[in-house]
Amino acid sequence: LRHVEAAGTPRQLAKMKLLVADGNVTIPDGVQIEVKARAVRVKGPRGTLQRDFRHLAVDMYLFEEEGEKKLKVECHFGKKKRLAAIRTACSHVQNLIKGVTKGFEYKMRLVYAHFPININIEDKGGRVEIRNFLGEKRVRNVVMLPGVTIKRSEAVKDELILEGNDIENVSRSTALIHQQCLVKNKDIRKFLDGIYVSESGLLSKEA
Repeated sequence: LRHVEAAGTPRQLAKMKLLVADGNVTIPDGVQIEVKARAVRVKGPRGTLQRDFRHLAVDMYLFEEEGEKKLKVECHFGKKKRLAAIRTACSHVQNLIKGVTKGFEYKMRLVYAHFPININIEDKGGRVEIRNFLGEKRVRNVVMLPGVTIKRSEAVKDELILEGNDIENVSRSTALIHQQCLVKNKDIRKFLDGIYVSESGLLSKEA
C-alpha cells in the first residue's frame, strides 16, 4: 500500500487523515476484468465471477504500468478502518482471479467411532445426503451453493472433495455440511463424530 500524508506539524499529523492511500492488483494474461461503479467482473479460462464493492468508500479503476494491466484501489482522506478496506478489496479481487484461473478445492473427512456415516451424492454433485450419523434415522440433506460440486475421493476412504471457482461458495458449502453433523446434548470431548475440513487450497496446483 502507498500512503501520501498531508503536510503539517507532528501534532497536526496525529489528527489528520491521509490524503490518498492505494493498493494494486496485477492482472495476469488470459484474465479480463471489468470495473463499473465499484462492481468488478472477472473473466478467465474457468468461467466468470463478479463481486460488488459499493459498500466500501474506495475508488477502483484499471491502468497499465510497464506493459502490465493492473487494478488500482484508492482511498482519499481515509482513517484506520477505511484504509483497511483497501487491502480487503485487493484480496477479494485476487481470490476472484485465482478462482477463474485455478479454482478452489476443499477436502473433508468423515470421522466416526462406532456408527459409520453413510454418504449419498445426488443431482450430479449438487446435493449430498448424510445418513446414520450417531445411529440416527434422520436423513440430513445439504444442497451445494451455486458453482460448487461435491464428489467422493477415489484415493482416500471416507473423504469428500468440494470444487468450485468462488472461494466463498466452496467454503460456505463445507460449513453447511459440517453444521449438519454437530453432536447435540453429549460431551463433545468424547463424541468426536462429524465431518471436518481436512485440507483446502487451489484446484490446479501446477497452473
